[in-house]
Amino acid sequence: MSRTVELAESGFDPAALLARFNAQLDGEGGVVSFTGYARGTAKDGQSVEALVLETYRGMTLASMEQIAADAHARFAITRSHVVHRAGTILPGEAIVFVAAASAHRRAAFEAADYMMDRLKTEAVFWKHEVKGGAKSWIEPTEADMEDASRWAAKQD
Repeated sequence: MSRTVELAESGFDPAALLARFNAQLDGEGGVVSFTGYARGTAKDGQSVEALVLETYRGMTLASMEQIAADAHARFAITRSHVVHRAGTILPGEAIVFVAAASAHRRAAFEAADYMMDRLKTEAVFWKHEVKGGAKSWIEPTEADMEDASRWAAKQD
């Protein structure tokens, strides 16, 4: 079992991360990855100049590591890699990368989805958008919370 969690203070290359992840496979039959990017338009339709993610590094990493550990405990995955940006992120830049590997596809799909839902709602980040030179705080939406809550109802 291999589990890697990183907090990136600058940009990262999702394709290179996936290539490195795939190069370390040991016979797994399924790999699922997801990359999230900063949007240039806010939910209110305004242009976003930047997304700022503040952290308390130790606490943030601990929350990310717990999410990955829980995914390994819950799903039959053999490997995972999670990278999340912190700091100022411009529209179009990658914010998050998640990869999961397993003997069969279903566990990898579910583990990646589970990790993303929990990263979105539980990882320790303080987020705000910069629009028109002003900051506005971002909280998980009702839809984000519903996505995450479905895992509480599911039992493997």
